[in-house]
Amino acid sequence: MVLHLRGTVVLDDEREAGEAWVVGGRLTFERPSVEPTAVLDGWVLPGLVDVHCHIGLAADGAVDAATAELQALADRDSGVLLVRDAGSPADTAWVRDRDDLPRLIRAGRHLALPKRYLRHYGRELGSTDDLPGAVLEEAARGDGWVKLVADWIDRDLGPDGDLTPLWPADVLAAAVAGAHSVGARVTAHTFATESLDALLDAGVDCLEHATGATPDQIDRIAALGIPVTATLLQIAQFEAIAAQGDERYPRFAARMRALHARRYQLVRDLHEAQVPVLVGTDAGGTLSHGRIADEAAELVRAGLPAREVVAAASWRTREWLGVPGIAEGESADVVVYDADPREHIGVLEHPRVVVLRGAVVAQA
Repeated sequence: MVLHLRGTVVLDDEREAGEAWVVGGRLTFERPSVEPTAVLDGWVLPGLVDVHCHIGLAADGAVDAATAELQALADRDSGVLLVRDAGSPADTAWVRDRDDLPRLIRAGRHLALPKRYLRHYGRELGSTDDLPGAVLEEAARGDGWVKLVADWIDRDLGPDGDLTPLWPADVLAAAVAGAHSVGARVTAHTFATESLDALLDAGVDCLEHATGATPDQIDRIAALGIPVTATLLQIAQFEAIAAQGDERYPRFAARMRALHARRYQLVRDLHEAQVPVLVGTDAGGTLSHGRIADEAAELVRAGLPAREVVAAASWRTREWLGVPGIAEGESADVVVYDADPREHIGVLEHPRVVVLRGAVVAQA
């Protein structure tokens, strides 16, 4: 198949082209000698990235391969052609062998402690001292990423139960250093203010949610250049989570409501501090897959410019993850739209053509 991509081909923040071709599954800017099989007109973007996604996970834990396949297909058809799986109890390495499914970068299992995370989701360690060794094991199982649960509700505190850190600072530092020693990066689930400084001291590479970040901590995050995945679709559920805890855990419920109320302001503060805000749906668990457009729209609703959100959902995060976008000789993983999503974020809801590894895999 030879495809002619024509219109506005977006390469990155600064560069655009008027046309490109797909030959043998690869992108080229040189006109081929044969006539194209199809001409695709419109705004052509590098395949979208869901940087916080859980293929293989549902509300009750791991799912079978058939269900995981449907999750991956929903992501693909939404224009997501690259997924960083931010923790999954299922072994989804097989996804990488399927040319019709998005490229997958796995982070192994969430690392947590007993009763300090959602049941059936994470790998529960026997003690905090087990964390450095477990990080090395998950780094070996994954694709260069490890996922830590940095804080969660401590129900043993009864009515005073609230978000508290799981790991001592010295253990956390040793765990992150161990991951770095084998070439892996570490990301961390964090809702609470109290866990952030130790994560930053340890040299964590990314923060998921970071809902508790204070102005001083935002300044630290910005100075260190650490990206934050905002996951606004997930944070939208905090009010419902708080309602479930009102009777038994009133302090926790109050905290979750406060975090929910400031979610848009937090995103604006991160952006104004020049923290890279990444686009991740947190699909899996209680959220359905294929909602990258909804997450992008939430970020714009919070006050981020559409151009910044689209860049973060595409070429910028591809570069950060080390996966090329639209470039000579690279895999043809692109999405074609009828209008420019950088001008109207709602355009992301309606990809006209999705091309993965040079093949048209979805078409409106």
